[in-house]
Amino acid sequence: MDAPSDAFLWVKALHIIAVVCWFAALFYLPRLFVYHAMSEDQTSHQRFQIMERKLYRGIMWPAMLATLITAHFLVDWGDATQHYHAATWFYLKVGLVGLLVIYHLVCGYYRKKLIENAHYKSHKFWRFFNELPTFILFAVVILVVVKPIF
Repeated sequence: MDAPSDAFLWVKALHIIAVVCWFAALFYLPRLFVYHAMSEDQTSHQRFQIMERKLYRGIMWPAMLATLITAHFLVDWGDATQHYHAATWFYLKVGLVGLLVIYHLVCGYYRKKLIENAHYKSHKFWRFFNELPTFILFAVVILVVVKPIF
């Protein structure tokens, strides 16, 4: 098997960085929702609105886009040797990434709802909601590393 090109390795490194940044934001934004829902004063509400907006627009969106764009190139370049399109694990992973994109968009929806009403949902709901990407992360890493045959 030929060694991967330098360009492929650079894109792979950028992909990993983008994934880490995206997951950091996916973990942190719902945690901010927990604190936002528990806050009682207007100053706190405003502070959380600003933090949530900056995280969502300034980190989550760019990180998600970078993740998806670099993933496209990795699949396109790597499919010749890795045969991704012939592997069930690959389609499961793509489906889970699709769920992450939906989760990302739902976070944006909830962010706007919290602006209207900080007590839209309880802090207990947000604590549960905060854990959902963790399960997807576990599954995606196992699929990519182990590549189980179904």
